[in-house]
Amino acid sequence: MIELSINGQSHRLDVEPEMPLLWVLRNELGLVGSKYGCGAGICGACTVQVDGRAVRSCVMPASAAQGAQITTIEGLADAADAVGMVRQAWIDHQVPQCGYCQPGMIMAVSALLRDGSRSDLQAVERDLTNICRCGTYPRISRAIGDVLAQPATQPGSDDNQEGSA
Repeated sequence: MIELSINGQSHRLDVEPEMPLLWVLRNELGLVGSKYGCGAGICGACTVQVDGRAVRSCVMPASAAQGAQITTIEGLADAADAVGMVRQAWIDHQVPQCGYCQPGMIMAVSALLRDGSRSDLQAVERDLTNICRCGTYPRISRAIGDVLAQPATQPGSDDNQEGSA
């Protein structure tokens, strides 16, 4: 039995401890926003946040997430902080083409902005390791730049603590 806190809700699951968190989210809980891409933690389509840090859920055993606050893209529905600004910038710049990688990309970018150590576009772009197969990087870059330019965005601040989205 594994107990996980996901999007502010507790879940007690009868799964193998080594089952990847991605499969727990998708197959056991029906949270399908995080996608399977490479299965090796490289592409980032499966990115979720664990205690506010972006992690690749395809390579993280579910047991390693016990005691942590897990946030998926579904948990960001009411985000009013930098996460909400990232989502809005994605819409404004029509970032997604196929959209497959975008939930993971949004989770990674919002975690980088919340970290507080990245206050300029080059720093965020340098540390963003997610892959967009459609190549919408110019739109992603413009969207991140817009978020950073907004005075309400103060990287590292967290106005919405709903599981450290």
